[in-house]
Amino acid sequence: MLNLLSHHLRDCERVTRRGFLQVGALAPLGISLPLWLAGKAQAASQGRQPSGDVNCILLWTHGGTSHVDTFDPKPEAPDNVRGEFKAIPTSVPGVLFGEVCPNLAQNAHRFGLLRGWNPRNASHGMADQWVMSGRRFNPAVHYPCYGSVVSFYKGFKSVLPPFVQLGTSLDKRFGGGSAGILGIEHNPFVLTADPNAKKLNVRDISLPGGITQQRVARRRKILQAIDRLQMQVDRQPEAFEALDEYTKTAFAMITAPETKRAFQIEKEDPRLRDRYGRTRTGQSLLLARRLIEAGVRFVTVTDGGWDTHTNNFNALKKYRMPPVDQGVSQLLIDLEQRGLLENTLVVWLTDFGRTPKVNSASGRDHWGQAGFVIMAGAGVPGGSVIGATSEDGSSVVKDQYFTEHVAATVYHKLGIPLDLIVQAPDGRPIRLLEDEIEPIRQWV
Repeated sequence: MLNLLSHHLRDCERVTRRGFLQVGALAPLGISLPLWLAGKAQAASQGRQPSGDVNCILLWTHGGTSHVDTFDPKPEAPDNVRGEFKAIPTSVPGVLFGEVCPNLAQNAHRFGLLRGWNPRNASHGMADQWVMSGRRFNPAVHYPCYGSVVSFYKGFKSVLPPFVQLGTSLDKRFGGGSAGILGIEHNPFVLTADPNAKKLNVRDISLPGGITQQRVARRRKILQAIDRLQMQVDRQPEAFEALDEYTKTAFAMITAPETKRAFQIEKEDPRLRDRYGRTRTGQSLLLARRLIEAGVRFVTVTDGGWDTHTNNFNALKKYRMPPVDQGVSQLLIDLEQRGLLENTLVVWLTDFGRTPKVNSASGRDHWGQAGFVIMAGAGVPGGSVIGATSEDGSSVVKDQYFTEHVAATVYHKLGIPLDLIVQAPDGRPIRLLEDEIEPIRQWV
């Protein structure tokens, strides 16, 4: 009888299984698929059924993207508010963007823009937790991010994991971007490698935070054992059959041709790759589309460097905006041409806005009273602009919405009940969204 590991481990959910299956033994995929499958089976036994089949690509620009310099310019404001950029027309009559958004300006009819977002927070870390879950940080209850809720509620659609994160530009001090009370099996599969590299190495997908390099090395040795097992399956059918169904499904996943094909971004038409932009962000957005096509339900693309306290205008013009402006625009065009935009929600979120007044270092500081949210696809009306801020962009003066409303909109579009209640590890029932919070009415 084949025995990869004989000892037992106990996870944070207090569910004991064979040690190999517990906490990410399959190193290239970051977290244990068998552990997730066990959770899925338990969910099915409780009668929880997924609804809807809308997927999501979420862009997280980590640090806080300036709303005044991008999607809510103030061309009539004083120089110390207006900043260095001119306002340019968009494809939506009467709507202006900052000049650092030329491609998005041309494609403004393809997405909805919320100018009336009030973050009510100007703290890093707290933002990652709050904005990506819809619930204010609570040290007693770690609320899960949207991707983890999708993984929990809908589960696998293909051999690929339901929730993938590209890049690591995310502040996890308060649990941002993670599964929290839903359990580690619903954390994202994290790809740390650069999709713009000459050859994308799938084995660079990382383990969840808190896993030591020593454990990584140990799990990679186990992977090698699994690879050797694959070559011996025909010779040892009785040993393979001895593995339980969760292990066999995980084994099928990491060896399945469709898994490998999904990450072979180099097989894309070079001309399409050029249109996305030969940057990490551009190619990550292209890879996100490939993963959605391959059966991943939720992909988070992270992009760092947006905390522009100094040199704000140079950073936005030369480094930060061009890759996103090009990549997001092409993503929307690509999804539309492939007939995927109707069932793919594209969301751009960031920490908060930035101060209306330019500081002495030619930068803008944190601002928690105004910002922007972009959504497209899944029935979001293209060209819709919701809300308005004051003459200096400091506060919302029309159609104000909070992060909770953004969360309810994401839930609604993805077919997740707004009153979804889950069970915390200690057995308490936890409602994931606040009572009586409705989606953004103009986007429903």
